[in-house]
Amino acid sequence: MTKKVTKAGSISRRRLLTTASAGAALAVSPFRINLLQAEEAPIKIGFPVPLTGPYGAEAQDQVRAGQLAVAQFNDAGGLNGRKAELVVRDDKLNPGEAATRTLELVEKERVNFVVGSLSAAVQLAINNVTKERGVIFNSISQSDAINEAADFSKYTFHEALNPHMTSGAVGRYAFAKFGKKVAFLTADYAYGHEMVRGFLEVGKEFNIENLGDIRHPLGTTDFSTLLPRLQALKPDILCISNFGRDQQIALKQATDFGIKKSIQIIAPLLSHASRVAAGPQAFEGVVGGCSFYWGIEDKFASTKAFNDAFRKMYDGKLPTDYGALGYGGVRTVLEAVKGAGSVETDKVVAAQESLKYDYYKGPQYYRKCDHQSVQSVLVIKSKSKDMKNESDVFEVLSTEEPNEKYLRTCEALGHKS
Repeated sequence: MTKKVTKAGSISRRRLLTTASAGAALAVSPFRINLLQAEEAPIKIGFPVPLTGPYGAEAQDQVRAGQLAVAQFNDAGGLNGRKAELVVRDDKLNPGEAATRTLELVEKERVNFVVGSLSAAVQLAINNVTKERGVIFNSISQSDAINEAADFSKYTFHEALNPHMTSGAVGRYAFAKFGKKVAFLTADYAYGHEMVRGFLEVGKEFNIENLGDIRHPLGTTDFSTLLPRLQALKPDILCISNFGRDQQIALKQATDFGIKKSIQIIAPLLSHASRVAAGPQAFEGVVGGCSFYWGIEDKFASTKAFNDAFRKMYDGKLPTDYGALGYGGVRTVLEAVKGAGSVETDKVVAAQESLKYDYYKGPQYYRKCDHQSVQSVLVIKSKSKDMKNESDVFEVLSTEEPNEKYLRTCEALGHKS
């Protein structure tokens, strides 16, 4: 009987077939398929904003500019060819709805990151969902609380100004020029409360006298019983701390009551969309703050580049203040993705923390302890003449340059040094 001998190092046909079969099985295994799908799937950015409700115009601007940031990322090749996608949801300016939509974005849509919000209370609801699930959230709405240790997490970033910064800049300008007797008309929720707190804090430097604070619910349509009470206090300054349609209606009625004849009206935040919607008369002479105005393109090349890209994408329109925040909020996350070379959360957090950037308004960076974007604050006044175009609605009176001294300290926010 002859015995077949297999040479050392050779592979029998049966073993070769077995090995090939195993390799084929490995190649099509669920793990391998899922890995490939994850690498090829778009980078999803959830974007919950109040498309319906009193802040709808500002929210639409946020979406448009966020889409521009995504388009630029994709046109530049994405992350090694992997493109990004903006997944928009309507939070209806309601914290409960925002939490539900954010949960849907995270668990159903499997978004990699979340950017958005346009309310102090709503962004806290979004942040609660994202931080519990280890998802980066970059807020593009004003809030003091989101920077505080009780609400903050390492996944929380804040691209927007906060009320302390905004009211501080406006207060330093107004209290030095218009007088010390101040009365307040305040939206009775977190945004209004935090703005007034900021005004009173900076007011200590100027020895202002607080004549009274009359509060109103969000969505008020008639201020006719409140404004005469404030007028009777005879303030030098009336500070109207509300936003959106509330601000438009309050300023229209204040104009009708003749309040501007003897009292300087200021607002912590003036919205481009609100000014356009209400018209020049209602906002005439009102002084306030904002994070961005397209007109600073003469000062910053980044503003000019942003304006030009927005014009090209949207038929010659110019970006607004809240639009710019949508752009900055999305772009900083995508730039961090490129810097990290990955969508892995911890790597992107580290990359975003280290950003020193100038994408649309001059230099910015995120403070390490609370991820607040340190940036300029513009003090502006509404105008109605000598306008270069239909978007030329504000005059920049002064600029408070980026400086951590204008922020609440990390210790005051509850962060350990």
